[in-house]
Amino acid sequence: MPWDVEGFVASLGSRSEHTRRAYEHDVREFTAWAERGGCPDPSIADRRALRRYLGYLDTRGFARRSVARKAAAVRAYLRYLHRHGEVEVDAGRTMRTPKGEARLPRVPRRDEAAAMLEQAQEAASTLPGEGDDPVAGALARRDVAVLELLYGAGLRVSECCGLSTGDVDLGRGLVTVLGKGSKVRRVPVGEPACAAVAEYVTRGRPLLERPDSPPHRLFLNRRGRPLTPRDARRVLEAHPLPDGRTLHPHALRHAYATHLLEGGADLRAVQELLGHADLATTQIYTHLTRDRLRAVYEATHPRA
Repeated sequence: MPWDVEGFVASLGSRSEHTRRAYEHDVREFTAWAERGGCPDPSIADRRALRRYLGYLDTRGFARRSVARKAAAVRAYLRYLHRHGEVEVDAGRTMRTPKGEARLPRVPRRDEAAAMLEQAQEAASTLPGEGDDPVAGALARRDVAVLELLYGAGLRVSECCGLSTGDVDLGRGLVTVLGKGSKVRRVPVGEPACAAVAEYVTRGRPLLERPDSPPHRLFLNRRGRPLTPRDARRVLEAHPLPDGRTLHPHALRHAYATHLLEGGADLRAVQELLGHADLATTQIYTHLTRDRLRAVYEATHPRA
């Protein structure tokens, strides 16, 4: 019985494209190792084989975080095989790996995020006349709207790129988001984000739209195609912080959560806004805020 990698990959349809690629890569790496190591059939993949695979990863010098990710992919794969009757025992259930070290994300301060957004807005408002380069003006307005939604609503980059024009209710200040696992949530957005989206929809998107553009996709790139996460990363690269640092789009989501908690928001409310299934995922941001409070204390209190 061959390793059914294609069926497993197809079963990941509800996951993000990034997750599907990562899982497929890790599972193909595992099956290639298994076939080289005398385990050509999934029915003979037992705890001993999995321990040997973890040992192999350790000899390759992978970080604990990488080993944990690869093990998670293998567990999901073996669970799929067991669920579809291709193996009698799910050996992955007993597969244990050391957890990767928690890495706290580096996020911009409130004033840094505000300055970046103001600079983007100023750049969009000081462009030459529409007749000189209308596409440049459209892209600048799109960039402001993207930045405002990433930071003002805490969206994942894939969620932002996947928005439809009907997902943003400007009158009520709400955005409907299709998150991980096809879960839908409604997130409030502030006046700056609503104004930026309205400006882009009326004076930006029509100039980017092409005959073959998807009619309802909110954000388009220069070629009139749907904005991709790679396009969004380029937006962030074009709009650095005042000190010249550039951010990954996800850093604005981190900043959104951190600044909410610093302002006194309830952890459960932030969990709902972020679309986290597990509160423990949201709690990482409490560590961030504690670190910042300690830094302020040590820098300002005479008895610190």
